[in-house]
Amino acid sequence: MDNKLGLGSLTALVIGSMIGAGVFSLPQNMAAVASPLAVMIGWCITGIGMIFLALSFQQLAIHKPEINSGVFGYARAGFGDFAGFCSAWGYWFSAMVANVSYLVIVFSTFGMLFDTPDRVIFGDGNTLISIAGASVLLWLVHWLVLRGVQTAALINLVTTCAKMIPLVLFIGCAMVAFRWQTFTVDFSGLHFGAEHDLWSQVKATMLITVWVFIGVEGAVVVSNRARVRRDIGRATIFGLLTALAIYVLVTLLSMGVIVPVELASYQNPSMARVLTEILGPWGQYIIAIGLIISVCGAFLSWTVLASEAPFLGAKDGMFPARLAKQNAAGSPASALTLTNVCIQVSLIVVMFAGSTYDTLLIFASEMILVPYFLVGAYTLKLALSESKQGKILLIGCGATLYGAWLLYASGLHYLLLSSLLYLPGIAFYIKAKREQGVQPFLGREKLGAGTLTLCALFAFGLIWQGWF
Repeated sequence: MDNKLGLGSLTALVIGSMIGAGVFSLPQNMAAVASPLAVMIGWCITGIGMIFLALSFQQLAIHKPEINSGVFGYARAGFGDFAGFCSAWGYWFSAMVANVSYLVIVFSTFGMLFDTPDRVIFGDGNTLISIAGASVLLWLVHWLVLRGVQTAALINLVTTCAKMIPLVLFIGCAMVAFRWQTFTVDFSGLHFGAEHDLWSQVKATMLITVWVFIGVEGAVVVSNRARVRRDIGRATIFGLLTALAIYVLVTLLSMGVIVPVELASYQNPSMARVLTEILGPWGQYIIAIGLIISVCGAFLSWTVLASEAPFLGAKDGMFPARLAKQNAAGSPASALTLTNVCIQVSLIVVMFAGSTYDTLLIFASEMILVPYFLVGAYTLKLALSESKQGKILLIGCGATLYGAWLLYASGLHYLLLSSLLYLPGIAFYIKAKREQGVQPFLGREKLGAGTLTLCALFAFGLIWQGWF
């Protein structure tokens, strides 16, 4: 049996990874922090930046076919084992938190449909019943992925096609209901006040736009399972352009249906409320069904991607060797179990901490920024070190600048908080290196590990003092 993935499956994996829960909350998420003008500028920056990033993946797949561990393999090849490990750890942690957020919003959607003021069953997806239901779904998907990545990819292909139906319906209805006067009523966001000027609004959109594009590297992460290597780059570009068109239309059309100030106050998934304004009560049910299908498909995709990170990291000697074990179906069983046990623990923490989808979104977005930046930086380094001019040099510069911009726009406080989440991973890295009988940190890696530790301790001190 051929267990390799073709162009259709790879493209569906990219689209399925990106289009999950985020698109259904985009109208409110964007209206809450930015005006229509700022949103347009934000999408232009993100669209251009993500195209550069996708082209980086495409060029690296062509010029470095021997690297089969995707995002973190490029970081390791360009900047050493510790940088590769940090990229793998950040990617894995982001994927894990993304999966937790998907489970939370599925049951939050049930709360929107079935809860009443007198009877809260599902709440914001963090009640006992919601966490119990999420746990059942988690281990059901665990069982599906254990049957083989090809099986999971086939199911993802079906759910990706299914999720497009409500999205296309929403865009069509919003086009009909769009009013230019509504869209331009406060075009530059004067209601935000002087402290939240246009530039601040644009910066505020960045983590949201990154969140909905996480997954653009889906085909690259499973590159070792691709039937034809050139399909990796094609799938990445096709998937990105499809998602970009959907995101821009959903966001801007919604601002022309509902005044942005009012849209900002909507409960998520806000797309349901917008469609309800257009079609009546049926609108929320259409979007709710679409969201559940979409999120379940994205959850399946991200279960595959999340388990691939420690699996491929272990094969490259950056994670403990036992995480490289596969079962008879070729699934990374040990890495998958580690990932889903951590998700289960996180669900319990969500229940007791009362965390919501929006909180998880921030953590997942922040943890992916370093891996994305290192991909762009490696593309640029490759162009300079091998004297490659023209297209690949331009792509490397564009992707690196975009990665640096994201780190700046996200804010120093979030970077400091993310260092706390990177720090525990060092124990995995040290164990992996000791298994190989080599020193964990060599040369500049000692400086990198020391800087990370100091940043984490500083962040902990700020939290202790109540600054965060």
